[in-house]
Amino acid sequence: MHAIRLHAFGPAENLLHEEIEDPRPGPGQVRIAVRAAGVHLLDTALRQGLRGPAPAPAALPTVPGREVAGVVDALGEGTPAHWLGRRVVAHLGFAPGGYAELAVTDAGRLHEIPERLDFAAAVAMIGTGRTAMGIVQFAEPGPGDVVVVPAAAGGLGTLLVQYARNAGATVVGLAGGPAKTARVEAGGADLAVDYTAPDWPARLDAHRGKVTLVYDGVGGDVARTVVDLLAPGGRHLVFGWSAQGLADDSPYLVEGVSTNVLGPEMMRRAGGDDPVRTLELRALTEAAEGRLVPAVHRFPLAEAAAAHRALENRGTTGKVVLEP
Repeated sequence: MHAIRLHAFGPAENLLHEEIEDPRPGPGQVRIAVRAAGVHLLDTALRQGLRGPAPAPAALPTVPGREVAGVVDALGEGTPAHWLGRRVVAHLGFAPGGYAELAVTDAGRLHEIPERLDFAAAVAMIGTGRTAMGIVQFAEPGPGDVVVVPAAAGGLGTLLVQYARNAGATVVGLAGGPAKTARVEAGGADLAVDYTAPDWPARLDAHRGKVTLVYDGVGGDVARTVVDLLAPGGRHLVFGWSAQGLADDSPYLVEGVSTNVLGPEMMRRAGGDDPVRTLELRALTEAAEGRLVPAVHRFPLAEAAAAHRALENRGTTGKVVLEP
């Protein structure tokens, strides 16, 4: 099979498209003929050898990627036979292996893809979608809320804009550049603002003191500006790899207002025997019923390095997906 391999930590150019041996599923596992593999901003950090919520790969070379969708083409010993030939999506956890034509995972991680979803949409919801479902648990929007979503053209931002709009809130989406703001407006935001324009804060003056909720995965100067818009009792939910300065003493985090939502509390709120699976099911259901439509930015598998560069340079819109 062909796969993307990383032989040394470093720049995107270190991601090489190579032919390697086909993986074989072990007991209780399946092999998936991959039709779509998700790319996460965390992947770019792991590629550089940085540590974050997940450890960097312990051994090189490695095949990156932790989100896949495709068709089950082989079963390991003891795996239920009904999975063979099924359209499935799975988050591989901290085990890499997604940037490939074939990937192996435990059968317990699988979800059958709802009929109305294609592979790229399913892979967007299994990772990015489940994160969106985890975030909104901390502050559900509703009629009367004014919600600000920085990075509203990204995979996660797109879903949060839609979720808040569906709940009846007024939604302000921020994005970088005219093309992205046009997408945000088309995606349902009541106001789309280009935060690369010098006078962008002035466009928000009408909402000063009225914003009730900020879903913030950007941080930095953008966060400082939008936090100043909050009404008394407003909430600032912080998440994501692109947010800068998530330490408790960050100058843009406000005591009693800002909450870093990624962590054990998200899982506790999700509930169930398997909280991660609970969030995945919620995300797939929202998409299957048409309430959330993920935006997807597609790259051929062989162009994984270009996908990483575009993601790091904020040159993408929607969830980045590799297609073999």
